[in-house]
Amino acid sequence: MKKLVPLVVDLLLVILFCVIGRRSHDEAVLTGLLKTLWPFAIGLAIGWAVAYVVAGRILDGARFDGTALWPTGILVWLGTLGGGMLLRVIGGQGTALSFVIVAATVLALFLLGWRAAVRALN
Repeated sequence: MKKLVPLVVDLLLVILFCVIGRRSHDEAVLTGLLKTLWPFAIGLAIGWAVAYVVAGRILDGARFDGTALWPTGILVWLGTLGGGMLLRVIGGQGTALSFVIVAATVLALFLLGWRAAVRALN
């Protein structure tokens, strides 16, 4: 169960990212949240899967750490951002450059920031 905590934290932060985005554009938060969330949630799952596989190879059999900034956090962030944007394109949703920049920045702050804070506190 403890191993799932970082994944749950990431998911909650991706949900928060989508809520903030919808709210900042005066869009209905609850009724449209799933439309905004699904590409990033799938991207998050892809990022976690890649991180699990890659971290296992990089760490050469050492225990996977979901709180690690590198490689886990970076791969989760890139998967969430890249997968989310790709799936938004496939789903007919917008990917204006300004949105990509804001999403990259906020997702980095959220997905990497909490990991950096955990490391700093330990």
